[in-house]
Amino acid sequence: DTPVSQLLRLSGLIDRLNSVVGRAVTWLVLVMTLISSGNAVIRYAFNYSSNAWLEIQWYLFAAVFLLCSGYTLLHNEHIRIDVIAGRFSRRTQTWIEVIGGIFFLLPMACLILWLSWPIFVNSLVSGEMSSDAGGLIRWPAKMLIPLGFALLALQGLSETIKRIGFLMGVSPDPATAHGAHHGGEHG
Repeated sequence: DTPVSQLLRLSGLIDRLNSVVGRAVTWLVLVMTLISSGNAVIRYAFNYSSNAWLEIQWYLFAAVFLLCSGYTLLHNEHIRIDVIAGRFSRRTQTWIEVIGGIFFLLPMACLILWLSWPIFVNSLVSGEMSSDAGGLIRWPAKMLIPLGFALLALQGLSETIKRIGFLMGVSPDPATAHGAHHGGEHG
């Protein structure tokens, strides 16, 4: 059992985690739609509105956006324009992705995780509430930031491991594993 095979197993666990989270969280889009529709009907039919209903929509949108970032990376569906990299061989593209993951994605995700954690904890401890009348507690929304960036950092680590495995010849090309976009396509 080599260190690379152990890392590839870890990568598989991270992939499964983000798959489970991503598939579960996508259902929040339906919940958001129902809440938004219900809120609009109640507002226009009964001339009644609640800041809490508006804020829960924002919280759910934040949950989908942040908690699905790792899932989106797993499926290589982040927006990219490979004008230059698309002209390179798949191996060179993979090297660019490894360098980008190590020097840009992972440090950025870890920095945001690190910076957002005390903001979440402060909000939780203080019992911070919305400044709007009838608004919601703030800590659940603030918790989504470190949680989302933790999932993104984990998936960034997983993608880097898989690409290094591919470059070493011990695993398949991860860019083709999920029907991913590469080679000059726009995703």
